[in-house]
Amino acid sequence: MLNLQLITKELGINQADFARQLKVSTATVSLIFKHNRWPVKTGMEFRLKRAATDILLQRGVDPDRVKTAFEECAGQRANAAQLTEANASTPSPQTTLSNRLKDEDMLLRKHTITQDARDYFALPRDPFTNEMRGVADVFLNDNIRKVRAAVRNVAEHGGMLAVIAESGAGKSTVRKDLAKWIQGQQKSIVVIEPGIEGLDNQDRKSRPLKASDLVEIIITTVTPGAAIRQSYQARLNQMRDALRASASAGNKHVMVIEEAHRLATQTLKHLKNFYEMDDGAFTPLLAIILIGQTELDWKLDEKSFEVREVVQRCEKRFIEPLDNDVEAYLRHKFARVDGDFDKVFAADAAEAIVARLRVSVETKIRGQRSLGPRSLCYPLAINNLVSGAMNLAHQGGEEHVTAKLVAQVGREE
Repeated sequence: MLNLQLITKELGINQADFARQLKVSTATVSLIFKHNRWPVKTGMEFRLKRAATDILLQRGVDPDRVKTAFEECAGQRANAAQLTEANASTPSPQTTLSNRLKDEDMLLRKHTITQDARDYFALPRDPFTNEMRGVADVFLNDNIRKVRAAVRNVAEHGGMLAVIAESGAGKSTVRKDLAKWIQGQQKSIVVIEPGIEGLDNQDRKSRPLKASDLVEIIITTVTPGAAIRQSYQARLNQMRDALRASASAGNKHVMVIEEAHRLATQTLKHLKNFYEMDDGAFTPLLAIILIGQTELDWKLDEKSFEVREVVQRCEKRFIEPLDNDVEAYLRHKFARVDGDFDKVFAADAAEAIVARLRVSVETKIRGQRSLGPRSLCYPLAINNLVSGAMNLAHQGGEEHVTAKLVAQVGREE
């Protein structure tokens, strides 16, 4: 039994009520409470844990206790420890998952090419550190071109767009690319960028970013130095008037929110009101681009009653892993620093990188095994893995980065 069941019971929340708040069946909650069995659908366990955490924190449960909610009760942990010792020779699915996650953490750990390794491979500079200096440095495949085109289209012509990707996939690059494009094309587009630092929905030391914060940020960006009016309704009118005046002067406006997966649901709901502002006729005043991790996709679930009006108006674009484009990506990166890809990598290296960055998570519920692959083949992970492999090649006096060296990164420590 999980501590979560005890905590909800103390709060007076029965299983049926908790299931409704999580938007799952009572049977699902029962399996979670009693047996720590979570839905096997990709991302569901993470989403449900985050939603449950939010519910407990909103009910005033001490954050330190919330951290223990997904652990088994003390007596059950002792029994589990005895059982594990008795069956140590047979690893459980949970053990497999734990090992996989440790491996994933290793892959995402920062590796930097040493100066000696750069000299060894005749690289003038590191292709993975401070390398994004202009639009030409952005690697493009079909997926990234479509995402970039969608971002530019919304900025120029209006709309609401969510760009969703895993950590390290290049979400910040999308924002920087937009800024460079606006500057280079001399577009009359005012970019409004609310900083989410200190306004985090998940950090207990912070407070959620509210619609009122967005109103003030829009006013101060469009009309710098303007005195903010006192009442919220007056500020709404001030924001609309400022946007209309700016639009009359020939400007367009786009609000770009990075780390949008950290926005509170209540704030997401208000985006509909911002999106529907117009010039008094048919021309919208504010385009909206949300950039966030996969949790943003869950928050913008079309089945969610709370945000359905936003979801109906919001297009989603996903940055996909580079499984089929690893060699093209690396050739691009090395060419940008006057490096020679073929002098660094063996023929089997690219395929080995894809294999190394694919994690298979295995779970077992009611005797049914489920195997779900997950690719980590995004720029940040590729950069770290290749940097580590190049350091190993230098240390071992190898002529090229080979599949064997790629497989060895992190495991030599």
